[in-house]
Amino acid sequence: MAALNDLSATEASARIAAGKLTSEALVTACIQRILSREKEVQAWAHFDPEAALAQARARDKARPQSRLHGIPVGVKDVIDTHDMPTEYGSPIYRGNRPACDAACVAQVREAGGVILGKAVSTEFATRHPNKTRNPHNPEHTPGGSSQGSAAAVADRMVPIAFGTQTSSSIIRPAAYCGVVGYKPSFGLVNRAGLKFLSDSLDTIGVLTRTVPDAAMIVEELSGSAPAPFDEADQLKPRIGFCRTAYWKQADRATHAALEGALPGLARAGAKVSEVSLEGEFARLAEVQVTVTSFEFYRALTHERTRFPDQISESLMGRILGGSRVTRAQYEEAQAVAARCRARLDDVYRDYDVLLSPSAPGEAPKDLGTTGEPIFGLTWTLMLGPAVTVPAFTGPAGLPIGAQLAGPRGADARTLICAEWVRRALAA
Repeated sequence: MAALNDLSATEASARIAAGKLTSEALVTACIQRILSREKEVQAWAHFDPEAALAQARARDKARPQSRLHGIPVGVKDVIDTHDMPTEYGSPIYRGNRPACDAACVAQVREAGGVILGKAVSTEFATRHPNKTRNPHNPEHTPGGSSQGSAAAVADRMVPIAFGTQTSSSIIRPAAYCGVVGYKPSFGLVNRAGLKFLSDSLDTIGVLTRTVPDAAMIVEELSGSAPAPFDEADQLKPRIGFCRTAYWKQADRATHAALEGALPGLARAGAKVSEVSLEGEFARLAEVQVTVTSFEFYRALTHERTRFPDQISESLMGRILGGSRVTRAQYEEAQAVAARCRARLDDVYRDYDVLLSPSAPGEAPKDLGTTGEPIFGLTWTLMLGPAVTVPAFTGPAGLPIGAQLAGPRGADARTLICAEWVRRALAA
């Protein structure tokens, strides 16, 4: 019989609702897994077993009010919690105790969920790595910036964890750790209480082990109608294979995996054809850097002016780069992004989702990096939903993901297509 911490959130939710599982038993199993594996994986910035159990016992005394009732959730440590430290991955905020919960955390509590702990984030959710290791091989990076969330979910310490994405901070670590990463449409999950870096791009999403789990929590928080996953097997999705302008940055294993998957998707019933995004789309990585640099410089004014010696050299370099971006350059970058969004709306008239790499390859064997985010930049900048599913295995035996992007606001359709692709590739 599978251990309780191996259950998906949707399976656990159904058992709790039916009276066949207690939150205390589920949380206990997660705690035991953390205690046995945390020394190697180092996924948690804050973890208090007794506080988690107290929440679970309280849930077991109450009548379930949502699908999240009794379900443990990890919270990336750039999202505020009133009863746990929130340190933003920076020594500047060591021991910081926010006055209140972020909106998404408060919603989880209101829905009956259990906040299991704070998952490690890179420094201010940027690229400077923190302590977490890839659970598949601790010599390899788990990615970033949502590295603790990805590693904890992959190692079955928790079924759901919040992540955030400004470039590829959900998609990349999910792919490297072999889990599902879901970056919702921009603004679908309320961002109050998130440590902002890029006001126009920062997005709260989730890392889970199944696509229905990712859909469930975002639906509960956003008030969206449940995606009809029972219809997935009858789906005949229109899939555009989009190499993007950055295809050459992916390795041979990723090229072979994605290209080799296309005939199988077509046999399974999908309409598959290639999509080429040309012109200004080739500039979007540069555009994203311009936008975020301008916004980072301003968002971190307090930290860079008062505590410059406590900011990593790599992040300080990016911050200072933002000081050289003029308002005119920023507005032009935003205009390019807006034009590409309008063009992409036309592309999506013929496709349900666009398939592309999640990352250039497997997780690098280098704990001094979080990997290259290039394959998340375009879809984050386009503001629509993106989902990565574990689909392939690379030459080092580590996971390689497949990324599905959809039109802004079409999250349910994108999620169902992602689940269809996952099933087709697993068949």
